[in-house]
Amino acid sequence: MNNLSYPSQTIKRRLLSACLLAASVFALPQALADETCMSPYMAKITGQEDFVYVWTLGMAGVGDEQDKLVTVDVNPESSHYGKVINTLSVGGRNEAHHSGFTDDRHYLWAGGLDTNKIFIFDVHTNPAKPKLTRVISDFVARSGGVVGPHTTYALPGRMLITGLSNNKDHGGRTALVEYSNDGRYLATYWHPTDTDLRGAVKTGQYADGYGYDVRVLPRRNLMLTSSFTGWSNYMMDFGKMLNDPAAMKHFGNTVVQWDLHARQPRKVFDVPGAPLEIRCAWGANHNYCFTSTALTSKIWLIYEDKNGAWQAKAVADIGDPGKIPLPVDISISSDDKTLWVNTFMDGTSRNFDISDPFNPKQIYQKKIGAQVNMVSSSWDGKRLYYTSSLLANWDKKGPDNEQFFKLYHWDGKQLQQQFVIDFIKEKLGRAHQMRFGAYSLYSGKIQALPAEPLAMAR
Repeated sequence: MNNLSYPSQTIKRRLLSACLLAASVFALPQALADETCMSPYMAKITGQEDFVYVWTLGMAGVGDEQDKLVTVDVNPESSHYGKVINTLSVGGRNEAHHSGFTDDRHYLWAGGLDTNKIFIFDVHTNPAKPKLTRVISDFVARSGGVVGPHTTYALPGRMLITGLSNNKDHGGRTALVEYSNDGRYLATYWHPTDTDLRGAVKTGQYADGYGYDVRVLPRRNLMLTSSFTGWSNYMMDFGKMLNDPAAMKHFGNTVVQWDLHARQPRKVFDVPGAPLEIRCAWGANHNYCFTSTALTSKIWLIYEDKNGAWQAKAVADIGDPGKIPLPVDISISSDDKTLWVNTFMDGTSRNFDISDPFNPKQIYQKKIGAQVNMVSSSWDGKRLYYTSSLLANWDKKGPDNEQFFKLYHWDGKQLQQQFVIDFIKEKLGRAHQMRFGAYSLYSGKIQALPAEPLAMAR
C-alpha cells in the first residue's frame, strides 16, 4: 500500500508546487518586477530587480575588444546604483546578440550570430558576478546546418533556440533547435517552405522558411515564430545592403503558427517586411500576440478568432512607414494595455494603447538617442531600460554611433531619465540585449558586492 501511495503523494506535491508557481505569476502581478517578455515557464523576480545583465558586442579599438556580459547594479537602495559592477569577456567578437534564462533561471544562454557559439553563464551562484560555465561550439554541426543562434527561450527543462540562417547558402532558410538545460542537443525543426511545407498550411503568398523570434501561449498549445534575414545580410554593412537590390529581396515575410507540444508547423501567415520580436498577451483570456515589421513599419496582431483559428492582421502604422524608421524591439505591459515600440533610425521609443488590440493608438513618444534598439520593461511598467546597438555592421557611424545603457521611469504620462552609462566611454563596446537579475530568486551563500564599483580598463 505504501509503495502505491508514495508516487501519488509525490505527484500531488509537484502539482501543488506548479499551481503555487502559476498563482505567483498570474494572480499576483503586482508583486513581480520581471521583464514582460519572459517565457511563462520561467521563474519570475519578485520585488525590485537588483541587476541588469547586458550582452555586449566588442568593438575594435575599444577596451579589450571582446564580447562580454556586463552587470549593472540597478537597485536604487544600493550604494552602486547605476554603476557597472562586473564584466566577463568571452573571447573575440562573435556578433553577440540575444540571451535567455533557463526555466529555473540558474543559467543564462547567450548566442553569437557570426561564430555560432553559445555561452552559458551561471547567474545563480552569485548573481552579482556571473560565471561562464560552458561554451557550445558545435551548434552548426549538431543542428544539421543551422547558423545564427538568436532567441534562447525557456521551456520546461529545455532551451529552444531560433536560427537565422544555414551553412549551405548563408541565406534565410533556417530552423528551431532544441537543447536540454544541461546543454545536450535534442532536435532540429526546420521551418516550412514552398517546396517543403512540413505539414503546414500556406495561407498567403509566402512560405520562406526564415526565422527570428519565438514565443508561446501554453494554454492554447501555441508557438509562434517570426522571420528576418540570413548571415549574408546581417553581417553586411547596412548602407551597402540597402543599396543592393538583390540583398533587399532576401528578408522574411512570414509568421508561423506551430503546435507547441508536437513542435509541428500548422500555418504560415504572410507578414511582409521582416517581422521581428513577438510579444504575447498575459491575460488569461487574451489569446493574441503582437509583432512589428522592420521594413514596412507596421504592428501586426496574431490572434485566435471566434472559431478557434489563428489569424494575422496588420493593425497600426509605426511612425511614417515611408521614412523607414526601422522598428526593432517591442515590449508589452503586464496588463496588456500598452506596447512600447523602438525605432532604430530615429532613436525613438513610442508607446501604443493596445487596450483594443485591433486598433492600437500611439499615445506617447520620446527620443532616446541617435539610435536605439532594445527596450526592457519591469512588470509594474514603472522602469524601462534601453540599449543602443542593433548589429555591429548596422549601427550608425561617427558621432551617431552612440552606445549606451539607460534607465527611465514611466509615470503613465512621460519618461524621466534616471541614469545613463556610456559604453564607449567606459571601454565596454556596443550595448545590445538586457536581462534582469535578483538576489531574491536564489538561496545559499552569495558573495558581497565590491566595496567600490568596478574600475574600467582605460
